[in-house]
Amino acid sequence: MPLHDGFDVILGERRHRSERRRSRQGGFTLIELLIVVAIIGIIAAIAIPMYAGVEQRARIAKAQADLRTIATAVSMHDAHMGQLPADLSELTVAATNSQGLVAGPFLAALPTRPSATWTHYTAGYAVNTGAGTFTLSASGDSTTVSVP
Repeated sequence: MPLHDGFDVILGERRHRSERRRSRQGGFTLIELLIVVAIIGIIAAIAIPMYAGVEQRARIAKAQADLRTIATAVSMHDAHMGQLPADLSELTVAATNSQGLVAGPFLAALPTRPSATWTHYTAGYAVNTGAGTFTLSASGDSTTVSVP
């Protein structure tokens, strides 16, 4: 029995020392921290370019939607007045046609540009009175959007 008791004492001391050592060494190793930082860097490198592309696509989509809205207002003005507006500012006021009927405004206000780098929508409005057609265009973000 004495041999067995001594063995338990030695094992108990070893266990006690290793538990004490572990409790002092709480936290992460340098390798673990470097791996986490590398993973965060990889995720950021993937996400940031994707986010930049989303903003550009959103600006282009806004320009397309704005031009469709303006084109609809121009068509409504043409149907009411029998002629295309000479300027887009005519869409923001009421108009009286030759029969004395008042309609409008066809737009509450002209839409704002997607960003300062885009051309003003008024600059891209062109009327062909002979053919009774119009075009709208805006440029920005290395893209030109046109209607119709």
